[in-house]
Amino acid sequence: MLECKMVDAGYGKVQILFGLDFVVPKGGLSAILGSNGTGKSTALKTLAGLVQPTSGEIRLDGKRIDGKGAHAMAEAGLCLVPQGKEVLAGLSVHENILIGAYHRRKDKAGIAEDIEMVYQEFPRLKTRYKAAAGLLSGGERQMLSLGRALMARPSLLLLDEPSAALAPKVVGEISDIIRKLRERGLTMLLVEQNVSMALELADEVHILREGRFAYSRRNGPDLNVEELREFYLGKGKS
Repeated sequence: MLECKMVDAGYGKVQILFGLDFVVPKGGLSAILGSNGTGKSTALKTLAGLVQPTSGEIRLDGKRIDGKGAHAMAEAGLCLVPQGKEVLAGLSVHENILIGAYHRRKDKAGIAEDIEMVYQEFPRLKTRYKAAAGLLSGGERQMLSLGRALMARPSLLLLDEPSAALAPKVVGEISDIIRKLRERGLTMLLVEQNVSMALELADEVHILREGRFAYSRRNGPDLNVEELREFYLGKGKS
């Protein structure tokens, strides 16, 4: 599905990512963990076409997509849900959701069908569909960001710290939503600081440290959580 081969990237002369190399299989959910400043968001922005790699390759379904820009990435089926629960505060919940389908705006029947799907997945949004998005709680904004992304009918969803600044109860709700999307067959790459959430959801876990993968393991009963914690804290050796 997604192949990232020895990708370097950064901003101007400042290199942030060094040789990222991983695969997210179709229907899978991989997680990239790391503390602030390790390059996690830059990795997602590079995959989404917002930051151009300086070397390496990015392939989606076997087709090379690096260097094509954010619009082309979205058309290819790759959709980023950015950190910060970004919504258009002055527009209603319903209007925000519709924006996610802008590139397929002529498909009125399909859009109507997908809106119903979003409201089924996020019933709280349906009760507030007329409300200005700026009046929503942090958890509701995160749900709105996810719902808007689903309107694009993505084949790959990039999630940038969906649990950030949310109460534990709301984090549980967001985890349940991501789990349901995964059960529907949606491929996802999750960037998180919340290790517990990532281990509940992911097939594979990568730890990013100073722009490099310091640790990559399949998730499961054999995963050494103590070893993972050491690498996360920067004490483990690659």
